Amino acid sequence: MLFDQATQRYRAGTITTPPPSLGDVVMVPEVRAARARCVLHSVRPPARFTATGVVWPDGRAEAFDAVIWCTGFRPVLGFLGGLGLVGPDGRVATAGTRALALPGLWLVGYGSWTGFASATLIGVGRSARATVEEINVFLG
Repeated sequence: MLFDQATQRYRAGTITTPPPSLGDVVMVPEVRAARARCVLHSVRPPARFTATGVVWPDGRAEAFDAVIWCTGFRPVLGFLGGLGLVGPDGRVATAGTRALALPGLWLVGYGSWTGFASATLIGVGRSARATVEEINVFLG
């Protein structure tokens, strides 16, 4: 839905219309509803990942069943340091967007590495939908 709306807004724009802000793109009705129910909120990035979750900047560790690490344009993988996931080529071995060496970790938005044009809002839709299906199966 998010990517469909971003595409529609992009296509509807004219030269005299300023592009939508990131807040306009991500605040689709479903996102607003999730925030109103207090099931979606933003947090600062973790200090680092562990084999079972993350360590927050305040030192508190938290376990997660699944983590979706999203970025665009350039891989940001410093948070994965110490887990032995980043290969000599600077990439994490994946099957689709799922990290092969760490169950429960998905990487979305890394261009052709994790899906055709997935470093763009328009292109990431296909790999994002596939990631959701993979996580549903994983969490079973």
